[in-house]
Amino acid sequence: MKVVIQRVSEASVSVEGNITGKIGRGLMILVGIEESDNESDIEYLTKKIVNLRIFDDSQGVMNISLLDTGGEILLVSQFTLHAQTKKGNRPSYIKAARPETAIPIYEKFKKSLTIASGIEVKSGIFGAEMKVSLVNEGPVTIIIDTKEEK
Repeated sequence: MKVVIQRVSEASVSVEGNITGKIGRGLMILVGIEESDNESDIEYLTKKIVNLRIFDDSQGVMNISLLDTGGEILLVSQFTLHAQTKKGNRPSYIKAARPETAIPIYEKFKKSLTIASGIEVKSGIFGAEMKVSLVNEGPVTIIIDTKEEK
C-alpha cells in the first residue's frame, strides 16, 4: 500500500457535486492499493499514521500525533499512486489492484483507522470521479510505501 498523508486545516471530497466526506483539522490520506497488499500492510499503516508526530506542540515543533490532537481523517482511494512512468509518456497502472481486490482492503483500512483513532473516518467513493479540496498546513506531506518501509 502506498499513502500520501497531508496535514490539513480542512479538506473535503465530492462526487457529482455532492460532498461525501469533509473534515476540519486533521489528515487527508490518499491511498493506493496493490494486488499483494494484505492485513499486515493495513496494520502497519494504521499504527504509523495515527502515531505520526506531525502536528505542532506549544513550542511550534512537530511533536504531536493525530491521537494527541483529536484531529479528523479523510481517506480517498487513488490508484494513480502506483503509476509507473519509466517508459514513454503514458503512465502504466499495472501495479494497482483490481477493484475486487482493492475495495475490501480499502474498507478494512478505513475501519482500522476508525478504531485506532476513535473517530469516524470520512471518505470519498471508491472508483468514483472525485473532486478533492484541501488546505495543507505547513505544508506537511508524508509519503509511506509499505513495500519500502518493511
